[in-house]
Amino acid sequence: MDRAAKIVAHVGSSSSVVATPTSGESQEKKNPSREVLSVTDERTGKKIEIPIKDGAIRATDLKKLGLKSYDPGYFNTASAISRITYIDGDRGILEYRGYPIEELCEKSSFLEVAFLLLNGNLPNKAQLDQWTNKIMTHTYLHENLTGLMKNFRYDAHPMGMVISTMAALSTFYPEANAALSGQKIYQDPTIRNKQIYRIIGKLPTIAACAYRHRIGRPYNQPVNHLSYVGNFLYMLDHLSETKYRPNPKLEKALDVLFIIHADHEMNCGTAAMRHISSSLADPYTAVAGAAGALYGPLHGGANEAVLRMLEEIGTVDNIPEFLAGVKNKTRKLMGFGHRIYKNYDPRAKIICRIAHEVFDELGREPLIEVATELERIALSDEYFVSRKLYPNVDFYSGLIYRAMGFPTDMFPVLFTIPRAVGYLAHWSEQLDDPENKIARPLQIYKGHERRPYVPLEERHEAEFPTKATYSTIYNKRRNAGLSKY
Repeated sequence: MDRAAKIVAHVGSSSSVVATPTSGESQEKKNPSREVLSVTDERTGKKIEIPIKDGAIRATDLKKLGLKSYDPGYFNTASAISRITYIDGDRGILEYRGYPIEELCEKSSFLEVAFLLLNGNLPNKAQLDQWTNKIMTHTYLHENLTGLMKNFRYDAHPMGMVISTMAALSTFYPEANAALSGQKIYQDPTIRNKQIYRIIGKLPTIAACAYRHRIGRPYNQPVNHLSYVGNFLYMLDHLSETKYRPNPKLEKALDVLFIIHADHEMNCGTAAMRHISSSLADPYTAVAGAAGALYGPLHGGANEAVLRMLEEIGTVDNIPEFLAGVKNKTRKLMGFGHRIYKNYDPRAKIICRIAHEVFDELGREPLIEVATELERIALSDEYFVSRKLYPNVDFYSGLIYRAMGFPTDMFPVLFTIPRAVGYLAHWSEQLDDPENKIARPLQIYKGHERRPYVPLEERHEAEFPTKATYSTIYNKRRNAGLSKY
């Protein structure tokens, strides 16, 4: 019986659910055009009908039965209605505003795609020129901000610097803070757009300063006669040359990588952006928080894990042994599989092509042989195919970044620059959503029931999970001395 027929399910052992089919799905229904979910609570006998719209029900309708939905990790919870990015994981489709990612990577520039994501349509020539000019005239940083960056430790992680500096930007623009300038300021499109130009324009400068700080070189000022990506590469690499220009093939490769990473629907970082900004926090703070989510190894740091895996494998000859370890759960296969895609990640196909173009220009990355053979063997093995474990975007991107000379700690920074466009697109969309409310999830409380307060002198030794810690190397000698008293 397919989904055209009546669907009956049992939730736990206490309620039954019937989804009423749409028109033409069943001759049994008196009103086949109704889109409702009929629910009977078998604890009480109470029956309710919940409207179905866009393949979803409102979780708040379950309150009529005194129930809440429980979905850790949000595996089947939609928190917003969006018109920005469409993903069909089963068929391996990714579209920005209805345009296939493959076509955008082939025919458009990153700033053109940024315009699309934020405005809903591709720009004409005049609009693109105006858009580009606005962004490229917002690339400079206040001297106090660069001074702040120079006070980071010499070995500070670039991502930590980028997140902190993005949050600090909010202190330079108090007129953009709803807590200071009024809750309705973002209803003014001029205020909203100004922050979009600032963040997109300044983020590559912040990232370049973090990189130069890491390698001990002075910061470069932006040059706005180059492209968005060209200017970023210039700030990374320019020394004393009077007419330095980045390699055009590498510039194009990074531009494509930026397009690929610009948005990816309701991922961890984007959900964090929407969650934070639902309180009307300023967009600098919200982008910093979203970038903090991206910083995690399960999100933006996954391509670094792929590199470490390939280094561990070492040579093509070691692949069979490694895959045997994956099958018996003693090794982990990184860069394969995706929570959304159950087919080949369309971004991975594009990145694979870009990888070879970069290698042709800079020399072949030794680990590419291991990567391509690992992909070939895995995709011909029923164990991995049956589990729909296909290469994802992280599988090749780390190899490209390494071939281009980026240290691994810059990988999440290179992810953050383009993804900020997606964050801002969702921020703007959420501000216009009439259903937008401050995010405040529920919980299922499993702790103590009310208990009497015990005076300090009468208490027994309690559980102390926060007791375990460690001492730094600088305190070991001091602590050894203290133990003698």
